[in-house]
Amino acid sequence: MKFATWNINSLRVRLPQVLEWLADNPVDVLCLQELKLIDERVPVDALRDAGYHTVSAGQPTYNGVAILSREPVHDVVRNLPTYDDPQQRVITATVPSAWGDIRVINTYCPNGQEVGSDKYRYKLEWFAALREFVAEQLKTWPRLMVLGDFNVAPEDRDIHDPEKWREKILASTPEREALQALFDLGLHDSFRLFEQPERSFSWWDYRQLAFRRNAGLRIDHVLISDALKPHCVGCIIDKEPRRNEQPSDHAPVIMELG
Repeated sequence: MKFATWNINSLRVRLPQVLEWLADNPVDVLCLQELKLIDERVPVDALRDAGYHTVSAGQPTYNGVAILSREPVHDVVRNLPTYDDPQQRVITATVPSAWGDIRVINTYCPNGQEVGSDKYRYKLEWFAALREFVAEQLKTWPRLMVLGDFNVAPEDRDIHDPEKWREKILASTPEREALQALFDLGLHDSFRLFEQPERSFSWWDYRQLAFRRNAGLRIDHVLISDALKPHCVGCIIDKEPRRNEQPSDHAPVIMELG
């Protein structure tokens, strides 16, 4: 069973790319971030024709998340119940599987803009609220995963030039500690459960030929709980969509259970 996450950076613009990717990579669940669409504009008919049910938490112009699934989901929760936030950044649903129900939390974590800024403080507050939510969800659903664009590179090896990014946004110590707090709940970075190529990244800036130079960061993750870890058989980053004309600046990350 395959689960994927992809910050699509506008579903309206890149719907053809999503449909093409799903035709070539028929995953069971795809979590999308940065829809930049209200729910009424999410192309559920086109996605249904491709074989997927869709639940979303949309927002015009910014943010927005969706879970696409082969099977219908249930127990859908939008946003973080204990954190009052007008930005649509989280959608959670339960997916049936051969191992029992799996709780899927799709996240688009705040960028933070700049260390020390108001948006940075919001990011750290938001991560604390996410941790509280995940901890509560684990009590009911031990088979749980948190997927999405976390806007945090966990380690220096997840950055093309660690010194350039030292204590900068996406790589500062408080951000990494906020991500570690999720790991401390019993979650695991599925990508690092396996040997991976050096300089493996999931995001590349549109500027300065960053993708061509592989000047990227690994900020898109699939975190899995202790109960799912024994079933995880692989996790890869699919860089091919980043080569598309007018691509998202992120690549899909695919995790497989078997």
